[in-house]
Amino acid sequence: MDRSIYCGLVRSSHIDEEITLCGWVDRRRDHGGVIFLDLRDREGIVQVVFDSDAGKFFDLADSVRSEYVLKVTGKVRSRSDATVNSNMATGEIEVYGTELELLNSALTPPFQLDDHITVGEDVRLKYRYMDLRRTEMQNSLRFRSKITSSIRNYLVNDGFLDIETPIMTRATPEGARDYLIPSRTHAGQFFAMPQSPQLFKQMLMVAGFDRYYQIAKCFRDEDLRADRQPEFTQIDIEASFIDEEDIMSTSETMMTQIFAEHMGVEFQSFPRMTYADAMDRFGSDKPDLRIPLELVEIKDLLKDIEFKVFAGPANDPACRVAALKVPGGAEISRKKIDDYTKFVSIYGAKGLAWIKVNAIEDGIDGLQSPIIKFLGDKVTLNVMERLNAKNGDIIFFGADKSSVVSEALGALRCKVGEDLNLYTSKWAPMWVIDFPMFEATDNGGLTPLHHPFTAPSCSMEELQSDPANALSRAYDMVLNGVELGGGSIRIHDQKMQAVVFEVLGIDEAEQQEKFGFLLDALKFGAPPHGGVAFGLDRLIMLMVGADSIRDVIAFPKTQSAACLLTNAPGSVDAAQLRELNIRLRKQED
Repeated sequence: MDRSIYCGLVRSSHIDEEITLCGWVDRRRDHGGVIFLDLRDREGIVQVVFDSDAGKFFDLADSVRSEYVLKVTGKVRSRSDATVNSNMATGEIEVYGTELELLNSALTPPFQLDDHITVGEDVRLKYRYMDLRRTEMQNSLRFRSKITSSIRNYLVNDGFLDIETPIMTRATPEGARDYLIPSRTHAGQFFAMPQSPQLFKQMLMVAGFDRYYQIAKCFRDEDLRADRQPEFTQIDIEASFIDEEDIMSTSETMMTQIFAEHMGVEFQSFPRMTYADAMDRFGSDKPDLRIPLELVEIKDLLKDIEFKVFAGPANDPACRVAALKVPGGAEISRKKIDDYTKFVSIYGAKGLAWIKVNAIEDGIDGLQSPIIKFLGDKVTLNVMERLNAKNGDIIFFGADKSSVVSEALGALRCKVGEDLNLYTSKWAPMWVIDFPMFEATDNGGLTPLHHPFTAPSCSMEELQSDPANALSRAYDMVLNGVELGGGSIRIHDQKMQAVVFEVLGIDEAEQQEKFGFLLDALKFGAPPHGGVAFGLDRLIMLMVGADSIRDVIAFPKTQSAACLLTNAPGSVDAAQLRELNIRLRKQED
């Protein structure tokens, strides 16, 4: 096509040069004898001008419409002072068109590319190829490409090898449902698509490759949210002969370089916080440290009151009673408090008690709340002292099962921080460490908090005698209340791995059936090793300020895991099912 330059890269330095452009018509304007075309490609937009001197090309320019595909040849010239557009990178120049070739016409777009905000996401995803022409989407995906390139360069320079692992593997329990692939050649058997490359990267460590990375596609058949997709991209890292500090240091340096290079942001430190401390103070294992609000435990102050709403949880070891003080929050209206009450109910809270501090120096008379009469004056003032309450504060309370209180007040903390703009910084990276090895299941058993290949920070004997209180050598990187990724030191000793499976109730036969290859590999000189995996989609979402990872993925699925562009998933014909030895069961209405 002999394109000489991208539209968005034409600058004043090209004045008087003849150039050839290819792109789409973003806008066409007829100013009486002069046709202005805004020509767009992936790098941006440039203004092209055709006047009557262009002859037949002027007539052709007059006939084009939005999204027509053109090839334009012309000379770069300065715009007049009155027409300079400082909001455009190409705003100081324009291209005086001398030739025009229509490469393709186009139907009227299903939506205006500069008016996407009012367009439903279902329409955007159905016509994704049009949605991706928008400047915002072009910028996001170009930015994503730059970030992945920087990550690869950093890891390669640090001695990591880019090694691909299989997409077709066997089903393993990693906390979500697998996507299954029926095998034609092995009747009645299935491959699974990997939730992560976990076992294969451990095999690579056993094989002696020492430092591995991969920008890996992963798959999970789970309920979706704004930051979840059935297929997602992971920055997967594993290394041998290292400990937690080595992996965390490598990850910190990588993230620091990426944010400095592409965002102009300097991370000063990555503070460490234990899981227990995070849950106690922030009600979350991914606390947003930009918000200077903390939960305060007041269980001990309420054990002897008669008000059972508080006294019951205060005397129950499985419950928690906590308070959240919001400085300046006394200005919050009753309607807003009602909204917050509805908000915490999402997390299982049955209500939201509160006290406004109008004049702390007046004692009880300076406080406003419907619950003071149930708490009693002395207990109320003790609570105020514990929280160091000041005039203008509001204090919210939670009393219920520990998980409910932590989740509800933790979410409220972030909600109030956002509503009142309490942020003390723009970026707040951190590490959460010392996670529990296991969490309890509904039937009284234990399940891994991360995955069953995470090494405990205790001995085998201690793990066997008290698994419920064992801690793991796991770590999560958190940024602005979002879990960017996590990892752990892995189990490299076959005996320890067998003990973990035993604690999980996986008997020897099941161990061999599901993980025999791993247990065998650990017997052949597996080195100490560990790693980390970061969600690339989530990272880019944070960096570009998108509301959903769907806005930083070229062809995402909907929240029901469907592709509106291709109408996937779809049915297949009976012959193909027979080849796979599959018979569909008729669904009841």
